[in-house]
Amino acid sequence: MKLKAAVLRGVGSALTIEEIDLDDPKDHEVLVKIKATGLCASDLNAIDGKRNLVPFPAVLGHEAAGIVEKCGKNVTNFEKGDHVILSIVPNCGKCKYCISKNPNFCELAGNSMFEGNLFDGTSRLKFHGERLNHFLTTSSFAEYSVVPESGLVKINKNMPLDRAALISCAVLTGIGAVKNTARVKPNSNVAVFGCGGVGLNIIQGARMAKAKNIFAVDISDEKLELAKKVGATHSFNSLNQNNLKSIREISEGGVDHAFEALGKEEVIQMAWKSVGPFGQLTLVGLMKHGATLTIDAGPFVNEQSIKGCYFGSSNIQTDVPNLVENYLNKELMLDELISRRIPLEDINHAFDQLRKGQGARSVIIFE
Repeated sequence: MKLKAAVLRGVGSALTIEEIDLDDPKDHEVLVKIKATGLCASDLNAIDGKRNLVPFPAVLGHEAAGIVEKCGKNVTNFEKGDHVILSIVPNCGKCKYCISKNPNFCELAGNSMFEGNLFDGTSRLKFHGERLNHFLTTSSFAEYSVVPESGLVKINKNMPLDRAALISCAVLTGIGAVKNTARVKPNSNVAVFGCGGVGLNIIQGARMAKAKNIFAVDISDEKLELAKKVGATHSFNSLNQNNLKSIREISEGGVDHAFEALGKEEVIQMAWKSVGPFGQLTLVGLMKHGATLTIDAGPFVNEQSIKGCYFGSSNIQTDVPNLVENYLNKELMLDELISRRIPLEDINHAFDQLRKGQGARSVIIFE
């Protein structure tokens, strides 16, 4: 079939809107009509070359929701008309990570992502006969996408699909970092450094975990105001050098949990200084490919720790439906996170705004 998509030719290039070809779904694959897809820092990392995530040319996009259009052979869990959230963590169910109940680290999925393939080692995307690569097995900057069956989650049809798209990545990562990775307990002191799409959801996760004090730290007063709306009890512009002193005083010696959501060494070092004895720093933001980190080792004697986080340690088959119900029950705030709804043609301008740190989330809407 022919469809409209945003194609990236290489690092530093602008995305171009093209009419491309998409082959039918094969064994255990599903064709999804994309209804909404968010612009995420992971897409920007690929565009700007911060992370080597895909070979080019490619169709980017991964934070998405849509409606099942067609199922390939041996698909048993979906049918035409199902509302679904797409995910960057499909799995084979057979490798050592899948068997050990860590499907987010599926070997087949990981290899497929870095090669720009689906699970059979090929692509469904072409432009004038030229192969286009899939991005994180999702490629949602397009009117339709073919994805592995295991990368989809069926959701309640009462869930608005533009808000459902956010759950696909930013919400799962942020709330999962709190609930699954750090396992924040009630009455904890929590500091969040970086209040973009993921950071705001870390704050929401801390609120939902009933944290006592939730400190939001960013350089944007606009984002700090939004942070307070979604659950921050205190906000600090990091251009003020007295932030750490205030956070440590209010939390009586340092926070139990700090989260870094930007992937910048200087911010990680700042977050580490906010942690108190027995506390933990969770690194949620992705650092530049090949980056190293220098950290003050002194606090380790206080049994402080640093932990990595990938996709909020989430299980999409259980966490996604729960988050949908959280939204429908008005426990999870998503409407407030959408800064602008845009057509596909405005994608480059929206990424420029993301580079400048403007707004929380831009969402592309397909009719």
